[in-house]
Amino acid sequence: MRLCACGLVACALFAQQVSFDAASIKPSAASPGSSGINTNNGYLSAYNVTLKRCIAGAYGITEDQIIGGPKWISENRYDITARGTGGNTEDMLKALLADRFRLVMHPQSETRSGYALTVAKGGIKATVSVIPPGGPSTTNSSRIRIEAKLCSMPVLARKLAAVLGQPVVDETQESRSFDFLLQWVPDEVMSKASAGSDAANGPSLFTAVQEQLGLKLEARKVPVDVLVVDRAEFPSEN
Repeated sequence: MRLCACGLVACALFAQQVSFDAASIKPSAASPGSSGINTNNGYLSAYNVTLKRCIAGAYGITEDQIIGGPKWISENRYDITARGTGGNTEDMLKALLADRFRLVMHPQSETRSGYALTVAKGGIKATVSVIPPGGPSTTNSSRIRIEAKLCSMPVLARKLAAVLGQPVVDETQESRSFDFLLQWVPDEVMSKASAGSDAANGPSLFTAVQEQLGLKLEARKVPVDVLVVDRAEFPSEN
């Protein structure tokens, strides 16, 4: 994705466009192992999240595309609930971060080692979605699978980047959205599996992407947009 060139003031603008009927930010007592962000019809709920996790969710990027800022933005965890009006759910989260964390950022471009997502020989095998554009889109992912409805190629690239821990750039030139179930065996599981077992013979992520979706992940240097955190403050009182 390309980040807005006016990113330095973007957070403040979102704060002006969205109003909150109620918002609560509390330190989380949960262990670091699980976290999530859910949005629906003007309601925002985030569980056990760091500020960096929230920024990634609001701007559709991975956490390694966020640099700078104080150390605590990657460490302190919060439970957040908010109900608001104006803008979409991503705008709600951006506005909340600007208002309660006094977040200020600016965009920057870097070249990093990563992957290009391209169409494999034979073409895309995923099913073209029959859900009208703008309809309900869902993408659920874990360490072993990605299940999606009405998923665009840029969204898939971001999901793959999160799994790989490296940037993935969409170069498919595909504007349609797709429904699919992508399943693979993580490398660390495959390396420890007994010879002849399903895990040992299962597809790697790279093989699964090609065999199940008709796409390829090609290693190369890729341009990556990052957000530089210029200012972040501990959240204001509820």
